[in-house]
Amino acid sequence: MTDDTTNPAAPAVTDRATWQAEVDALRIREKAHTREADAIAAARRRLPMVEVDPATELTGPGGPVALLDVFEGRQQLIAYFHMWHDDQPAEGQCEGCTYYNGQVRELSYLHARGITYATFCQGPYEESVRYRDLMGWDVPWYSVRGSEEALMAGRGPFLLACYLRRGDRIFETYWTTGRGVEVMAPTYGLLDMTAYGRQESWEDSPAGWPQRNLDRDLLRTGGRPTAQWSRLGGCGC
Repeated sequence: MTDDTTNPAAPAVTDRATWQAEVDALRIREKAHTREADAIAAARRRLPMVEVDPATELTGPGGPVALLDVFEGRQQLIAYFHMWHDDQPAEGQCEGCTYYNGQVRELSYLHARGITYATFCQGPYEESVRYRDLMGWDVPWYSVRGSEEALMAGRGPFLLACYLRRGDRIFETYWTTGRGVEVMAPTYGLLDMTAYGRQESWEDSPAGWPQRNLDRDLLRTGGRPTAQWSRLGGCGC
């Protein structure tokens, strides 16, 4: 027997017909949310764009490389600007960037639409690419050290930017930061579907629902970005 007093509060129990009626009522709101997201995406496609110097220099595996070459011949580019803490070991690196950037894995579907995805790390290449390799990521990785201002223009942290190539000319078409980059992390969407949600203190949850100190214990566990533990053969508990 489980002592219910040791468990957090839970949703009320009802019969399946009543439960389904509640789900159906919520589905109306969910569909409206989806349609509004479609409308916002349509507005995003109609934004103007700003030109970026195609010769802006990054550093890749072969040394200096122009922004134009990062497209890998494709028409569009999505770049995530990964923060970097100089002279810090792996456990001291950004748990938020590790969380977001580490969930973008299968790139072939973007490639099928003529889009390249790349990480633009704010740290030096040789140092930061070792972090990528530790994490087991295989996304294209570049250092933007020295070109941050040209590309970021004072924006960030957690900057996600989209670019369009027209011949040898490059244009930035959209950017977002903060919660705008949640699209990179399906974990949040899955958590939002559960009874307890993200379990973060800012959420509107019923009394007695488990809530944590923001999302720190999701992103960082045992003093490290959470995803590092599976690479180190431990749980971090």
